[in-house]
Amino acid sequence: MSYLNLKQSLEKDGVILNDEFYENIQKYKSHLLKWNKTHNLTGARDEKTLDEFIFDAVYPVKFLPKCNTLLDIGTGAGFPGLILAMALKNTKVTLAEPLTKRASFLQFIKADLGLENVKVVKKRVEDIDAEIFDMVTSRAVTDTQMLLKLSENFRDEHTQILFYKGENVYNEIPEDMQHEVIQTNNRHYLLLKAKI
Repeated sequence: MSYLNLKQSLEKDGVILNDEFYENIQKYKSHLLKWNKTHNLTGARDEKTLDEFIFDAVYPVKFLPKCNTLLDIGTGAGFPGLILAMALKNTKVTLAEPLTKRASFLQFIKADLGLENVKVVKKRVEDIDAEIFDMVTSRAVTDTQMLLKLSENFRDEHTQILFYKGENVYNEIPEDMQHEVIQTNNRHYLLLKAKI
């Protein structure tokens, strides 16, 4: 998938983003492919796979409610938090990533692209000071129950939670929480309304 293919695929699915987003994505991909050769930041080794990861990360802007603050748990090389930050310029996005090489990469991208709405925190989420966010996201970190436990200090009854899950999502839905599962070809997005 090239720049145009990524844009066409997203627009075909109703995800409309401005040119600045795609320009930043091109720079991000170029840096990530370079860094990945030495630092092994992600399993995505080519542009096609990266585009699939990016599509996957940014698709939820189609259905996400407006939020002023977002916490992404275990951002890794940028999925989904950094990609969402590029798309949601008015949202302050905190990226929690404990691994030094990945946190350094996120910090480099923040500086290189001038992403003023991004804050990188090089800590395990358990070690971050409590703070309430409008939205908490996470992709491929652990199961839903553990993610809910890890995010307890960062949400109240107004917080929305978005977990990027696979087909197993239906076995992980908490019975006592309002939820919605949004499905695409390769992904199940679990959108939860938090409870205290």
